[in-house]
Amino acid sequence: MKNMKKIKIAVLKETKIPPDRRVLIAPKQGIELQKKFQNVELFIQSSNIRAYKDKEYTDLGLNVVSDINNCDIMLGVKEVEISKLINNKTYLFFSHTAKKQKYNRPLLKELLRKNIRMLDYEYFTNSKGARLVAFGYWAGLVGAYNGLIAFGKRNNLFDLKRAIDCLNLKEMFQELKKIELPPIKILITGGGRVAHGAMEILDFLKIKKVSHKEFLTKDFNQPIYAQLDPQHYVKRKDGSEFELHHFFENPEKYESNFLSYTKKTDLFIACHFWNEKSPVFMTKEEMRNDDFKISVIADISCDIAAPIPSTLRSSEIANPFYGYNPETEQEGDAFDKKNITVMAVDNLPGEVPRDASVDFGNGFIDKIFPSLFGDDNKGIIERATITKNGKLGKHFKYLKDFVK
Repeated sequence: MKNMKKIKIAVLKETKIPPDRRVLIAPKQGIELQKKFQNVELFIQSSNIRAYKDKEYTDLGLNVVSDINNCDIMLGVKEVEISKLINNKTYLFFSHTAKKQKYNRPLLKELLRKNIRMLDYEYFTNSKGARLVAFGYWAGLVGAYNGLIAFGKRNNLFDLKRAIDCLNLKEMFQELKKIELPPIKILITGGGRVAHGAMEILDFLKIKKVSHKEFLTKDFNQPIYAQLDPQHYVKRKDGSEFELHHFFENPEKYESNFLSYTKKTDLFIACHFWNEKSPVFMTKEEMRNDDFKISVIADISCDIAAPIPSTLRSSEIANPFYGYNPETEQEGDAFDKKNITVMAVDNLPGEVPRDASVDFGNGFIDKIFPSLFGDDNKGIIERATITKNGKLGKHFKYLKDFVK
C-alpha cells in the first residue's frame, strides 16, 4: 500500500476583534481526530487568547506552531482578518457573507480574489436542509443565564457571577443555586436548539412550564415560563388555519398575535428564527402602552431593530446590557427603571468557550470531517462551499450582484 500524502490541517488563532476564545478542536479532540483520520496531520497555531492554552495541546504531543503557511485546510471560528488570508487554501469559519451582509462584502471579494475555497459552518446541512453543526444550544443556555443576571440586578434580588468568569458549565450551574425568584412570568419564543438551551436553565431552576393559554389566563404563586412556537405568536391574515410550512414559505401572509403576551410577561427570552418578511413581534408604539409589562428582554436572536424594536444594536460580552427608553426610543442606562433592560450579545457561546468548543468539535468529527477528508457523496461539503476556484459555489450564485 502506497504512503498516502497527509492533509495538513491548521487550527487558527482567532483574529476578529473583540476576540473569540472558542476553538474548533480541543486538545483531546486533536488526538481523536488524528486517530480517526490517519490521512490528517494537525497543527495548532499558537494563541494567547484561546480558552485552551498552548500547553494543553503540547502536553498531549500535538504540534503548536506560529507559521501555518504549509497547511492545506484552515479551521477558525469567526471571520478571519482579510490581511491574514492565504491564497489558494481551504478555510472553514462563520463568514457572515451569504445573507449579503454589507460589512463583510470586502471579505467575500477577497476570498474570490485569493482563490480560496470557503466553507461556512452555517451551511453544513443534511439533504433536508437541517443544520449539522451549530452553537445555538450554547447561545440559548448563556442567553437565558444573562437574562436572569439582568433581572436579578434590575430588581436587587441576586447577583450572579458572569458565565465568562466561570471556569466551565459546572460552575455556572452552581451559581444558579443562588437564585430565588418571585412569582414572575418568563416567555421564550422559538423551538429549536437555542430555545432548548434556554429551557435547560429554567428547568434546572425547577421553574414550572405552562401552556401558552395558562400563561395568558392564569395567575401563579410561583415563577413560571411558557415556550411559544410560531403558531402561538402569528396568525394568517386571511383567517385560515396556521400551517408551519406555509408560514416559512409565505411569512408576509401572516400578522403578529404577540401583543397579549406583552401584558403578562416580566422576562422575555427571544430564541426564535426571524425572516425579515415576517411580522414584527411588537412596534415602538406598542412598547409605550401603559399595560406593556416586559422589563427585561434577553434577545438571543439579536436581529437589529426588528422584530423587537428595543434591540438597537448588538452588545459585547464585556458589556452585555443596555437600556431602551420606550418614550424617547433611545438607548439609556441598562438598569434605570424607566428603561427596558436589553441583553443582545451576538456571540454568546464565547462566554462558555471550553464546553461549547468540545460540543461543536464532536459534531465535526462525527458529521463533517468524514466528508471533508474523504468522499463528499452526501453533498455536505458542496452545500457549504461559498467560494471555490475564484468563483461563487453552486448554491451561492445569487451573491453575484452583491459581490459586484
